[in-house]
Amino acid sequence: MDKKIKALNLGSITGKVLLFGGVYSNLQALEALIAYAVKEGIPPENCICTGDIVGYCAQPEETIQTFKNWNAKSILGNVEIQLRDDQDHCGCDFKAGSQCDNLSQQWYPYAKSKLSKDSLSYLNSIPDYITFTLGQQKVTVLHGSYFNISEFIFKSTPWEKKRPNFEITQSDIIIAGHSGLPFYNKVDNNYWINPGVIGMPANDGNSKVWFTVIDDSIKPIDIQFRKLDYNHKLTHTLMINAPLPEAYAKTILSGIWDNMDILPETEKKQQGQPIQL
Repeated sequence: MDKKIKALNLGSITGKVLLFGGVYSNLQALEALIAYAVKEGIPPENCICTGDIVGYCAQPEETIQTFKNWNAKSILGNVEIQLRDDQDHCGCDFKAGSQCDNLSQQWYPYAKSKLSKDSLSYLNSIPDYITFTLGQQKVTVLHGSYFNISEFIFKSTPWEKKRPNFEITQSDIIIAGHSGLPFYNKVDNNYWINPGVIGMPANDGNSKVWFTVIDDSIKPIDIQFRKLDYNHKLTHTLMINAPLPEAYAKTILSGIWDNMDILPETEKKQQGQPIQL
């Protein structure tokens, strides 16, 4: 994929910022998240997605239109880039022949077939990355990494792999998605935060999904990882009734990933365990 070239600078943000990723065409989860933001008084301009609005679930068109009408911010995930460019695969960087790769050959064509011209046009308006200032700290929102939109970065990924992202963006805080698991690392005064995804559970044996709220009113920075409950049974039913992989539909209920192809050994050992953040 082409290197990131389009940036959106939001300027200075104060108060609570709601961060999330991987909506994955899960309309019910998105609607629940919007309700949470309204309840907490977090304005749409302070709600930021790390990409992959479209993905494994059954309502890609409805999800994009709901997100668009919400007026929240998002960066491009690899899926949006592939759809925007009329590519025939998701660009997730799954290993060829892996279970993830095989399943993507079912859900990606389905998603592509459902999107309207208006939704595809909306994808053209989404930036490659977002920057803003929170307090005195510069924040950059990426999908995988600055160097590779489809790079899988986990908590166990060595800091030596993460550090160049701070250096090239001159950031204090990196917000990144793609890997599907919530975590944060802090080294010196730098934070790497993956806020989690709302479209699929985090392989922890729980149907609830994850997002994060950061707040500069509590110094040096308050990071609150949150679980989101939503109508996952409806999501499951819609997936079963569509030509979509049964494996992902099962994950919606069980909270357990069908496979762990993308995970390092450390994260594989944590399957089914409650996430403590």
